[in-house]
Amino acid sequence: MEYSFYDFLALLGSLALFLYGMKIMSEGLQKFAGDRLRSILTAMTTNRVTGVLTGTLITALVQSSSATTVMVVSFVNAGLLTLTQSISVIMGANIGTTVTAWIISALGFKVDISVFALPLLAFGIPLLFSQKSSRKSIGEFIFGFSFLFMGLDLLKKNAPDLSQNPDMLAFVQNYTDMGFFSVILFVIIGTVLTMIVQASSATMAITLIMCANGWISFELGAALVLGENIGTTITANLAALTANTQARRAALAHLMFNVFGVIWVLILFQPFLNMVGWIIDDWMQVSDAGGAAVSFKLSAFHTCFNVCNVLILIWFVKLIEKTVCRFIPQKETEEEYRLQFISGGMLSTAELSILQARKEINLFAERIRRMFGMVRDLLHTTNENDFNKLFARIEKYEGISDNMEVEIATYLTQVSEGRLSSESKFEIREMLREVSEIESIGDSCYNLARTMNHKRRTNVEFTEEQYGHIEQMFQLTDTALTQMIEVIEDTHHAVDVNRSFNLEHEINNYRDQLKDRNVIDINEKAYNYQTGVHYMDLIAECEKLGDYVVNVVEAHTETKEKKA
Repeated sequence: MEYSFYDFLALLGSLALFLYGMKIMSEGLQKFAGDRLRSILTAMTTNRVTGVLTGTLITALVQSSSATTVMVVSFVNAGLLTLTQSISVIMGANIGTTVTAWIISALGFKVDISVFALPLLAFGIPLLFSQKSSRKSIGEFIFGFSFLFMGLDLLKKNAPDLSQNPDMLAFVQNYTDMGFFSVILFVIIGTVLTMIVQASSATMAITLIMCANGWISFELGAALVLGENIGTTITANLAALTANTQARRAALAHLMFNVFGVIWVLILFQPFLNMVGWIIDDWMQVSDAGGAAVSFKLSAFHTCFNVCNVLILIWFVKLIEKTVCRFIPQKETEEEYRLQFISGGMLSTAELSILQARKEINLFAERIRRMFGMVRDLLHTTNENDFNKLFARIEKYEGISDNMEVEIATYLTQVSEGRLSSESKFEIREMLREVSEIESIGDSCYNLARTMNHKRRTNVEFTEEQYGHIEQMFQLTDTALTQMIEVIEDTHHAVDVNRSFNLEHEINNYRDQLKDRNVIDINEKAYNYQTGVHYMDLIAECEKLGDYVVNVVEAHTETKEKKA
């Protein structure tokens, strides 16, 4: 069979469709599901055992571990699953995929989800053009889901079809008598084959043909199966190429899990094979007629391998998480959106919950100050590419700040429904005010960035003097933000609150001064009117930002006074 350049391009195109589907599905989920899907997934993965069961069940239904792990990666990418939850679901997917092998062995059929991909698009298209944003998001999810499975199906179709031409692999007979080195070699062949064919079930079929034809022994067939388990992780790692750090970590955890399993099984290879042989020959008493025993032995080996691996590694989920975090560190440019101190479950005491929410608010304020730092950098960024990257990052931070406000506020509202003292209820009210004002600071930062973006697109250039004034205004605003953080993180009442009010007056006076100066400069033709508009937009937005900062300080000091 000739494998042309066209076929290679078709394979790349299938991969592109698959990755695009993954991206659209992830984004659609994020927009539509939010808290609802997160609460369902959290309920399904409350602990590592339920996570494993969830993964097993979904994979047994979908009949493709690749599809399950890709969906898990997209859930992690959308921030709906944590890394810990995803690891246990992926473990379950590995057990679930062995169910497929048994169904094929016993009944000889397999559910093909890609068949439903095109009809699904018919349902998705009216939703995609809907005016209502939630329906639109469902439409996006359906399109992403369909593209994902069409891509997976096309990947399999455009991969070299070795199961139809097993003669291509007849050469492996030359390497079957090298002892343990043959086993290692066949693990590598299994890995490479599955990476090429993109479906472990197809490689399983090839392995069964080779064993049934007597080309290779059961031992080497088992070695091929071990290789398939490593090769199948390539799909999730491909899906994670376009995803964020957490999703890439989930895909790496899948690879690590399978590689570790293969290593320990290779160490105990002979005893493990003897155990599988005993299960099939003595316990299940399958006859060896027509190669049936080999088929069952390979399915049993696959199942035993994955079940034993999960039973061992389920105790080391935290260790796996730490290891993948070390391998793939968080990029400074890529802020992950997750609350650090507030967990899903409610705490026993309301006071402790308030303390955790306080820590989260402090973190929120730090994040917003970092966002303002990016806005200051944006003013002096001249390179087109760098400007767009930084602007996109500020845009992402704005989304993060919106989500953080909602999550902290939801948490505080839940806490306030418990039994609380009147002081605590007042404190929660003021904390809600703080969160809302901090989010407004984030909006102001984004407005500043948008004004700069608009200025850039209209090719407006500020004068040296204007740059100097803006820089001074930014400096005052940054000092006010720093002071605000000191006030809200101050537990010993050591910070002078009046400094924040003085800074706000300073910002107001400077704004008034620049406003009057701007009118004179435009009249004297120092710069044109359009430049003056962008300039005053930045100055006025900084003054607004200063007001929000003072509102945060006021809310916080009122809480402290009430406590005192």
